[in-house]
Amino acid sequence: MTHLKQFDHIGVTVADLDTATDFFVGLGLEIEGRTFVEGEFLDTVCGIPGSRCEVVMLRPPGGGTALELARFVRPDHVPGSPEAMANVLGLRNVCFEVDDLDTVLAGLAADGYGLVGGVGREGAWQMAYVRGPEGIVVSVAAQDA
Repeated sequence: MTHLKQFDHIGVTVADLDTATDFFVGLGLEIEGRTFVEGEFLDTVCGIPGSRCEVVMLRPPGGGTALELARFVRPDHVPGSPEAMANVLGLRNVCFEVDDLDTVLAGLAADGYGLVGGVGREGAWQMAYVRGPEGIVVSVAAQDA
């Protein structure tokens, strides 16, 4: 028997919260809220005493699993590897199903975000990885109509 109720959110730590937020809003997510978090709760959960972060919660239109973007005010963030490829351990990508892959990719390219590899096709699905701000890899996928 499982005690799992739902998949609530994915958290991503970023250095530039505004740029990351703009990127995901551009993909179609909606801002649910933005706030600062600090105190005993955060210190306990993340295991970093004296921490403070600013958080933006985003959700797809109509609800669903959220994306939490967090920028640490204290302590300073620790850089990751923005050029990491799919075989590097850790969070690999965040995937969104879109209705028009070519249009989404063109819009991302116009904003300066390029493909990691190319557009793959398997059966009725097309998918591509795009490297967004701070090296976040976003997978966009579309099914043939």
